[in-house]
Amino acid sequence: MTTRRSPAYILPRAFPGIKAQEVEALIVQSQVHAYPPGTVLCHENALEDTFYIILEGEVEVTKVIHNTEVRLLKTLGAGDFFGEMALIHNAPRAATVSAKTQVVVLEIKKDAFDRVLQNSNSVSLAMVREISNRLRANDAMAIEDLRLRAGELAQAYQKLAEQELARREFLSNVAHELRTPLMAASGYLQLVQKDMLPPDQMKTAMQIIGQNLQQIIHLVNDILFLQEMDLVLDEFRPVEMDEIARRVLEKYREKAAAQGVTLSLRGEPKPAPIPGDPALLERALTALVDNAVKFSPDGGTVEIRLQETEETLRISVQDQGIGIDPEIRPHIFDRFYHLERSGDNLFSGIGIGLAITRQVIEQHKGKLEVESTPGKGSTFTLCLPRA
Repeated sequence: MTTRRSPAYILPRAFPGIKAQEVEALIVQSQVHAYPPGTVLCHENALEDTFYIILEGEVEVTKVIHNTEVRLLKTLGAGDFFGEMALIHNAPRAATVSAKTQVVVLEIKKDAFDRVLQNSNSVSLAMVREISNRLRANDAMAIEDLRLRAGELAQAYQKLAEQELARREFLSNVAHELRTPLMAASGYLQLVQKDMLPPDQMKTAMQIIGQNLQQIIHLVNDILFLQEMDLVLDEFRPVEMDEIARRVLEKYREKAAAQGVTLSLRGEPKPAPIPGDPALLERALTALVDNAVKFSPDGGTVEIRLQETEETLRISVQDQGIGIDPEIRPHIFDRFYHLERSGDNLFSGIGIGLAITRQVIEQHKGKLEVESTPGKGSTFTLCLPRA
């Protein structure tokens, strides 16, 4: 339990140099009040006219930062005072003061304090000194707060700049990815329309037109899918991931062979079905195999492995390609992040495959792991819950 100090003892501590008769004058003009813990004595941004000197207990001084965070500035005890700015300037409170414990305060209203100041030089000087000290402390706090805000603004600006750069690169990549098949399909279509192709080349021309249109459709569908996939999740049902893995490998076998890449499937011959959306899971695995083949410009093996544990089914896609530089690894799952060049190799795409995979796995309450060594290859693993 704290000992209550009398106003005659506290006032000389609050105002060093104050005379005895001035102490008496302040006491006459003041009132003593007790407040329970949690009582708010000063409200931030409120116009108030009371000056407080603590006789017993403690109060907390807090301020709202960035409109949301309540920051504790300091704790005051017996002999400390607060609310002095309300006595000399008609301005809102700069902070909130609340009783931390049972607190007893000496309260002086502005008009009463003005009468004391008119007849007391020592009180006036003591008040000026203390307010100067408070202002210096407040300035330091304000400078620190501004420094923190400047740092936050700089980070926000940097993030916006990165997003704007990603947006521009995305639009540029989309334009490039669309232009090539559009020009190819359009060129052959004009030849067909003008009867400039011999009959024996007509079938090949139509196949080329069809392939390029399918490439355009696939690209547009991927963009729309990424934007809308939160809305298209169907009811989960048992999914045979080994069958999905075989379909994906078969779909990429021709493309992989053209690049000197061998595809294989290893692991559990027939793992138990897992709950999920088969179309989304096939899309996620397709994106991983597509990346594995694309980023294996010198050939090698792309292998899908299936492994069951008590709680999960792990589906790994391992390649022997260029690997992932540690500097870009944090960004590979960002939407529209695209690696255009590695050494002498150029890579197409708009950078949404891994973003699709990550979002699908998150919707299935699973995890997506990645291990990679630059120049030696990468392994992406889907960890999907079995129940």
